[in-house]
Amino acid sequence: MSASREKQNRKDLTASGAIPPRTAREAQQRKEEKRNNLLYGLIGAAFAAVVVVSVIWNSNIITRSATALTADGQKYSAAQVNFYYRNAYLGFMNQWSSLASYFGLSTSLPLDSQEVNETAAGFLNLELAEGETMTWKDYFLKEALKQLAAVQNGLKQASEEGFAFPESVEEQHKESMAALEKSARSAGTSVRRYLQATFGPTMSEGVYKSELLRLLRFDAFSDAYQDKLTYTEEEIQAAYDEDKRSYDFVAYDAASVDGGVEAEKDDDGNDLPIPEGAAEAAKTAAKNAADALASGVRDGGTLSALIEGMDNASAFSGDKESYESCTYTSDEFADWLFEDARKAGDVKVIENGDLYYVVKFERRFRDETKTVDVRHILIQPEEGELSEGDEGYEEEHDALMAAAKTEADEIYQQWQDGDATEESFAVLAEEHSDDAGSKSDGGLYERVSEGDMVAEFNDWCFDAARKPGDTDIVETTYGYHIMYYVGDDPLARWQVQVFDKLKSDAYEEWSKSLEEADIQQQDFGMKQVG
Repeated sequence: MSASREKQNRKDLTASGAIPPRTAREAQQRKEEKRNNLLYGLIGAAFAAVVVVSVIWNSNIITRSATALTADGQKYSAAQVNFYYRNAYLGFMNQWSSLASYFGLSTSLPLDSQEVNETAAGFLNLELAEGETMTWKDYFLKEALKQLAAVQNGLKQASEEGFAFPESVEEQHKESMAALEKSARSAGTSVRRYLQATFGPTMSEGVYKSELLRLLRFDAFSDAYQDKLTYTEEEIQAAYDEDKRSYDFVAYDAASVDGGVEAEKDDDGNDLPIPEGAAEAAKTAAKNAADALASGVRDGGTLSALIEGMDNASAFSGDKESYESCTYTSDEFADWLFEDARKAGDVKVIENGDLYYVVKFERRFRDETKTVDVRHILIQPEEGELSEGDEGYEEEHDALMAAAKTEADEIYQQWQDGDATEESFAVLAEEHSDDAGSKSDGGLYERVSEGDMVAEFNDWCFDAARKPGDTDIVETTYGYHIMYYVGDDPLARWQVQVFDKLKSDAYEEWSKSLEEADIQQQDFGMKQVG
């Protein structure tokens, strides 16, 4: 892996210093998934994956500009529809290429000759009538039209609201076009032919440039919409009260007793028939053993001690990390644990096939751990020329890190020599931070839970001695973070989980509403799509 690709991967994955949290931040995930689906294929990463082959330029202007469809009266050419069609395809392959074979999708065959199989239909939540089939071309066209409608409706709403697009939109647009030109030069071809290799022979640089800008503007508007969604503590409490199981945890002790019978083998290694009545006898013995364990627990014994010497039993326990409620609502084990009437010390034997579970309930609780608000300015090292493993790589890497440290020190000193306030820190973050995820917010991350961030970042934030206004420089694998501790957030972790779910649901509902449009397809133009 080249040093430049290594750095790009770091930026793409965790420029903010964040790592995937154990408890998913659904609202943020929705935003990132939406961005990936919309924008993959439209910047350098996708271009690098394109193998430019001999492309026949279709100079028929009528064909390229022919109307393919109208959406609520707005006309779209075949090239414009192809922009969204290919973007939908590239986004899907970026996310699910490793599962393509399971979905019955081959990249070497025409998409209109391949049907979405049952595995893919179930995975993608496609509601197909009995006997109904769908080709992969139809699927990607469906996704493209939803995306096209969402962009059109979103930009219309932005205009009606007088939304001011941030300067970062134009900057990203320029950077993306520059990346396109650079990739085309590297491939030894023109931008026009490069685009045709990705988006088909109808694509032109003008159409691509225009639709990309519309897509980036929509992305900025949808981000702003999500960011302005907020909820009071009363609304959070009400949502929690309606669905406590989705946010609560239980602590318990349990043991399983196996009542199955393993068949003996003959001299050739084949299974011998299980003697008549053996299976029933084994289950009965297991049930009796489980009942005896339950009685022993009620008398004050511990499962781990009571099962000593039992070859067919094993003990385990559960807490907030190992047994979360919401995914087990149809499981008798979880249903019993999460009953409102459950109290400490309750014991039950639960049958599940050949197994008997002995379960002792300890407690039910919410995650009351605190969350924090923090600002940071990320300074990443510049790209190097050498790849990891090359001679001199370590020296080059150390020199680049040292330069990044010097830059971080200078910015930190600039802040200290100035007003040294949170407001002035935010200004410097907007000017200098390499973290695209927080830069426009002055480097701010709110409601950060312990474990959400990379180790060094996390440890600094959750140091027991940390207090509002604390600052420092923290080194991580992504560079140097100039830190500013804002303070403890008012919301505990369970409240953040509820907050994020409310926000995610509201954003999802809004997003789906934008996908609705009266779309009329034109046969001649649509023949050029795909």
